Amino acid sequence: MTGSRPDKKEATGSVMVVGAGIAGMQSALDLANSGYYVYLVEKSSAIGGLMARLDKTFPTNDCTM
Repeated sequence: MTGSRPDKKEATGSVMVVGAGIAGMQSALDLANSGYYVYLVEKSSAIGGLMARLDKTFPTNDCTM
């Protein structure tokens, strides 16, 4: 078992996550880390959902771009 992680499971199936906003991306990462093959589908040309359209975030007014 050289180089393998004992806590890492073999991929048991696949799942499709529709929508690549914040929740969709986090869900896809969680599912992939759980051992699933993940297909992330987004209808627009960019990921990030509504958050990607905001240029300042509350409460610090940091730039998100």
